[in-house]
Amino acid sequence: MKRQWDIEDLIEHFTLSSDDLESLANKSGATRLGFAVLLKCFQYEGRFLGGKHEVPRAIVDYVAHQLKLDPALWSQYAWEGRTSAEHRTQIRTLLEFHEATAADSDEMSAWLVEQVLATDQHPDHLRERVLTRFKALKIEPPTADRLERLIRSACATFEQTLCVQTSQQLANATRERLDALLAQSLQAEEEEADDPATPDLPTVPDQITWADLKTNPGPVGVETIQTELEKLHLLTSLDLPPQLFASVSAQVLARYRERAAMETLHELRRHPDAIRYTLLAVYAAQRRPEIIDILVELLMQLVHRIESRAERSIVKTFVAELRRVDGKPRLLYQLAQAALDHPDQTVRAGIYPVVSETQLHAIVSEYQASAGYHQQVSLRMQASYRHHYRRVIPQLLAALEIRSNNRLHRPVLEALALVRRYAASTEKYYPFDEEVPLEGVVKPGWRDFIREKDADGRLAVNRLSYELCVLAALRERLRCRELWVVGANKYRNPEEDLPADFTERRDDYFALLKQPLQAEAFVAQLQRQMTEALTALDRTLPRNPHVRLLPHKGGWISLSPLEPQAMPVYLPTLKAELARRWPKTSLLDVLKEADLRIGFTRHFRSAATREALDPDTLRKRLLLCLYGLGTNTGLARISVGDHGQSYQDLVYIHRRYLHQEALQQAIADVANAIFHARLPDIWG
Repeated sequence: MKRQWDIEDLIEHFTLSSDDLESLANKSGATRLGFAVLLKCFQYEGRFLGGKHEVPRAIVDYVAHQLKLDPALWSQYAWEGRTSAEHRTQIRTLLEFHEATAADSDEMSAWLVEQVLATDQHPDHLRERVLTRFKALKIEPPTADRLERLIRSACATFEQTLCVQTSQQLANATRERLDALLAQSLQAEEEEADDPATPDLPTVPDQITWADLKTNPGPVGVETIQTELEKLHLLTSLDLPPQLFASVSAQVLARYRERAAMETLHELRRHPDAIRYTLLAVYAAQRRPEIIDILVELLMQLVHRIESRAERSIVKTFVAELRRVDGKPRLLYQLAQAALDHPDQTVRAGIYPVVSETQLHAIVSEYQASAGYHQQVSLRMQASYRHHYRRVIPQLLAALEIRSNNRLHRPVLEALALVRRYAASTEKYYPFDEEVPLEGVVKPGWRDFIREKDADGRLAVNRLSYELCVLAALRERLRCRELWVVGANKYRNPEEDLPADFTERRDDYFALLKQPLQAEAFVAQLQRQMTEALTALDRTLPRNPHVRLLPHKGGWISLSPLEPQAMPVYLPTLKAELARRWPKTSLLDVLKEADLRIGFTRHFRSAATREALDPDTLRKRLLLCLYGLGTNTGLARISVGDHGQSYQDLVYIHRRYLHQEALQQAIADVANAIFHARLPDIWG
């Protein structure tokens, strides 16, 4: 039961009704108060609490106030004994509850397996749902230990059923490929142990192993893309059924994936067939969309790199060679004025006395250099693309199935199809009878660069230049989700982000979001809000000394830094006293004290089915791992300390217990404790 209660919650849940007061008619003193507290807590929780310490003081005070009794009588109430047992029996009879039987536990376990465990397996969530269902069925739940055993038994039954069903759905060829992957990975691991030398430069592995599947991609480049393509090919070749895990949520599958990722090859191979195939299939099913997302991001980074590197190279060359003309506006003015003043004279007689021939040559050279900038960038991009990056682009486009839900972007898809058809061609230009989409694909400024005259003097579309334009258009539309990739996760179909019943309950969802149904109304509302905000800024800007408009690129808004707040009066004194009392407090001691007060290490649970470590040893190793990783000291250096924990012990904890979800929950606990401990009345 939560410890903090406000008066509204107390009134809602712990106000004594007339029936409650009637059940207290023959009781007085501490017995009356104890029975009333037991009754109201049972009505709220659906169970009897484990001890008097679990009852918040605010509830006792509120109930005592209603009964006009002294709250101190609560300390005289005997929690254990014949009177307390009789009170529990009376409360069960009054509320029509009965104690849980073995049959009730079996029914609850079956309910968990059939309706709950496929969507959520978090221990705390399961406990709350079981208690809620017991309360709804008017059954007093079993003790905490029996309840935990019930949940563990249901989880084991669900896992056994899931593994058997998954293994039965896998084809024999898929099972053989999974076993071959483990066997080949184990052989490669043993060979690497015999010859640990590794190349300095990134290379494409000859054969993708289990360890390669778990590694993140390296820096963007041809070798990295080829490696990720090999991973995708391997995962696709497993030929997993599309709806293999359709009935299991992604959160539940993530737990099995963590088990598969943290176990060694020997541990995976020791599992029974059903468990081994299920763990490998779950990992492959969840890893494949991630690999597709990685390939999409590598494609976008590659296109950006080609353009940015070409621009930097040409800019560097132009800066070194470009001859700037000093006072060019003045010279152009003098040139125009001389032409107007002497329209009948020759250039040598009327212009050269005002603007010299050398100055005119400099102006022409500067313009020619600047005018050829885009052409030079285009040529450099073509060279980089042709000689290095293009060898991997056709494979990448062939591996990604790109679609769109908007007809407006059909030209980009048609252009992609054209690029794929001529990927193996050696011709410089597209055939004249081929329809090459330009509108919506090639930017207007680049159309002159992709058209060239062939040997016969006819205008034709340069294939490499056009491919670069298609890739640039593809990058822009993938970034804003106008195009999506089949099988991806981050870049999946945007319609999959909507609720399953969005079409039927569209009006209800828009009402919950407080947004209009029509796009025109939404745009008008957004424009009105922006206009009001800009009007308020324009109205207050002349009187605001902290905001300025800079004459840079049409006007930038400059905000002056906030002035530092004054230091609290007692802060220096408090710092001095802390330094005097604890001059050399270790960060590890602070972390340990925080865990003793908050208990954030309870969130770190192993993804395995059993935990053999005792809680004290596990807590000690968790704190050492968190300290070593959080301070960047490293587990190797932490293991040298005088605490009796080896490097292998810490690595084991790191691999099996430290996961993203647990870290987020622990951080939230620490942050909430800090906010709760702050005293705004003193520190502001």
